[in-house]
Amino acid sequence: MEVILLGVLLHFIGGFASGSFYIPYKKVQGWAWESYWVIGGLFSWLFVPLVAAALTVPDFTRIIAEADTSTLLWTYIFGVLWGIGGLTFGLTMRYLGLSLGMSIIMGLTSALGALMPALYKDLFTDDTHGSFTELVASAGGHWVLAGVAISLVGIVICGRAGVIKEHEVSEATKQASVAEFSLAKGWIVAIISGVLSACFSYGIAAGQPLAEAAVAQGSNSLFQNNITFMLIMWGGLTTNAIWCLLLNSRNRSFHNYTDQRTPLLRNYLLAASAGTIWFLQFFFYGMGESRLNNDASSWVLHMSFIIVVSNLWGLYFREWQGTSARNKRILLAGIVVILASIAMVGYGNYLA
Repeated sequence: MEVILLGVLLHFIGGFASGSFYIPYKKVQGWAWESYWVIGGLFSWLFVPLVAAALTVPDFTRIIAEADTSTLLWTYIFGVLWGIGGLTFGLTMRYLGLSLGMSIIMGLTSALGALMPALYKDLFTDDTHGSFTELVASAGGHWVLAGVAISLVGIVICGRAGVIKEHEVSEATKQASVAEFSLAKGWIVAIISGVLSACFSYGIAAGQPLAEAAVAQGSNSLFQNNITFMLIMWGGLTTNAIWCLLLNSRNRSFHNYTDQRTPLLRNYLLAASAGTIWFLQFFFYGMGESRLNNDASSWVLHMSFIIVVSNLWGLYFREWQGTSARNKRILLAGIVVILASIAMVGYGNYLA
């Protein structure tokens, strides 16, 4: 039981990091979105994952050199697809804010990321551990699947609260809390982000041989996924860097990086902080997953904690200012349902 509780705690820390990382970006001054997004991305997709792998997986370069080409390729490709999800994630925060944006994205990502790897194992591999068949056949799996379903109900409730908010709050109030608020643009990029962000979970499954090789050569199992994360991040960096540099060119915002009229050092530090905090979600996710040892439950725990934290931050930053007390109760009900789903997933792991 202690191992399960440790896994849940690690997922909470990762979810807190993910639900909080965008806050430093909100304080960047005088830079275009693409400029601070790519600077933060250099830390979240390149520098910090490389340091994490070097510190926790001895001789990780040899593992990569000896790995099967298809393992490296599919892990990277899923990273590229996930990178598009991450790119549109940033745009969603820009257009919808933390509360509504997170609820829509995580609803899709939670379901797809939790269940698709299990289905993949049934359809394309001989590995039955963590497969959908195993989930359906076991009592613990029933609790995990029920937890996934209940989590989605909670996410829908949070999303409903967000929709009601859009009808209740004036345009001036919306713009005050989310400067570039746009419901139409936000919904489009949120749906794209929710679908493609689940590819991170697929990347972890594709890179499982790398994690196994890390443990085989003596790495602590807590950090076995760090080498896989590094490859997925390279894919994310490819997508985001290309798009942000294109935006820099189109919007003529390259001058942001050297513009002395802006607080340059402060902006760089804020972007670096956001990128580092963002990567920490996966650092702790990897440790939590290694203890729960169940793709479906780990993914839904991670997504659920993100939603709880981001909605609380949304309340703190007054993104719900001007909405009715009834609607705030709906939001709270959604968070409570999500917390109940977390307990169900944890119990399912305990039975397993």
